[in-house]
Amino acid sequence: MLRTVTGINKRDYGLCLISGLLLSLPFSNPAFSLFIWFGFIPLFFALKDKKFLSAFILAYSTGIVFWAVTIYWLVNVTLFGTALLVLYLSLYFGFFGLILSAYSLKLKTTSLMFLPSVWVFLEYLRSHLLTGFPWVLLGYSQYLNLQVIQIADIAGVWVVSFFIVMVNTTIYSLFNLQPPVFKKSGKLIILPAVLLIAIFIYGFYRMNIPFYAGKDSSAKPVKLSVIQPNIPQGLKWYMHSRAFIMQRYFELTNNATKDNPDLIIWPEAALPVVLEEEPHYYLSLRDYIKSIHKPLLFGAVTFKDNLYYNSALLLSGKADLLKQYDKLHLVPFGEYIPFRNILKFLDTIAPIGDIARGKDYTIFEFPDNFGVLICFEDVFPELARGFVRKGAKFLINITNDAWFGKTSEAYQHMAASVLRAVENRVYLVRAANTGVSAFISPSGRIISLVSGEKGDSIFIQGHKTEDIYISDSRAKTFYNRYGDFFPIFCLLIAILSVPYALLHRLRKEGAS
Repeated sequence: MLRTVTGINKRDYGLCLISGLLLSLPFSNPAFSLFIWFGFIPLFFALKDKKFLSAFILAYSTGIVFWAVTIYWLVNVTLFGTALLVLYLSLYFGFFGLILSAYSLKLKTTSLMFLPSVWVFLEYLRSHLLTGFPWVLLGYSQYLNLQVIQIADIAGVWVVSFFIVMVNTTIYSLFNLQPPVFKKSGKLIILPAVLLIAIFIYGFYRMNIPFYAGKDSSAKPVKLSVIQPNIPQGLKWYMHSRAFIMQRYFELTNNATKDNPDLIIWPEAALPVVLEEEPHYYLSLRDYIKSIHKPLLFGAVTFKDNLYYNSALLLSGKADLLKQYDKLHLVPFGEYIPFRNILKFLDTIAPIGDIARGKDYTIFEFPDNFGVLICFEDVFPELARGFVRKGAKFLINITNDAWFGKTSEAYQHMAASVLRAVENRVYLVRAANTGVSAFISPSGRIISLVSGEKGDSIFIQGHKTEDIYISDSRAKTFYNRYGDFFPIFCLLIAILSVPYALLHRLRKEGAS
């Protein structure tokens, strides 16, 4: 019955399955990053000549495949929550198909701007609605394709997503050209070709700027050591494992001190207690810091004014508390429960109780100005941008990806950090309980990782020390100054394209 009403056949669903897989594979393994440049094409063929309901169902089906394959790792935390999230996130695919159906894929030239604009604005909405979920934005798939992502310092990750959809649209349109094909194809590929050349020229230029490439002799070096302890998630808050946890941190830190770093970095919630409720662990940590005479940045759950916070704290080499940052963007259903009075049955998800939201963009001032992004805060472009605008000269992400097992999640997470480094042209250093702990240059190049003997970066313990560079004369990027103007620009393009499409259709009908 549904097939009769919607006009959808098995071929259409097969095309949607192929599209969902092609779009998701780059986020499972960056070796497949090329697939995303033509991943929409099967979906476009499935949507051809489809009415509103059919287009929505087909695009929504593609979204289910994409999200199920991409965030499958979330089942390690919650199966029911994963299913709900997949169903919700797939709506953005569904709306994309609905809008495409209303606009008509037959308008090939104008579609080169319209389709990417619609997609980018939908990604922007997804990143902000209901606290936001800016995970696996299309542009993140290219985090190892450095020449392509350099343009993010102008318009953010959004412009990379835009270009990906534009290339998909161009290829699809070439398949649908009517004779004379050569004459029409030349007109169709002019804009994408010019943009492609411009992006690669700009990327080559940016990657060869000495500071971005880590070759600026005038920049000040700062030596940082990151600690990756690989504490099993089941032991982190287990009372009898606290001594073991502290001992592992101390042993790894002892190894790092041999490199004589300016700052040692422990990951999120490194201290296995609430700081103020069991102060003897904090006192033990302070005694240790006094013995090694090295500053330490570490994560801990803190308690003040009857509220719990997910915090980052900086101790001097004399173990004085220099500054504390409280996490600004919390994980819904992980650190707090929205609508707790209504959803009482979900109380067990946050065992400590609601974590409170921090109030300020805290800038740490030693060994130089830097900002800290806790957990998944690095996936929010506006947060990294906010810290840099407040004066941060480099960024540190402390996190814990052990929740999700040996999956692609840790690498999807790191991909976002790469784009944050490029957008703001700062070094970004990651310290994770387990992978991926890394040093990332302002060009987005991954300088080094904490890795094991077999090259593994997750579920191994170790430390890594690297120099990063600070430039006091470095100007803020266009993106850092003006923020997310590009999604708004895309919205305007999408709105203005509608009357153009209607006028074009009326002219064709009048001519016939």
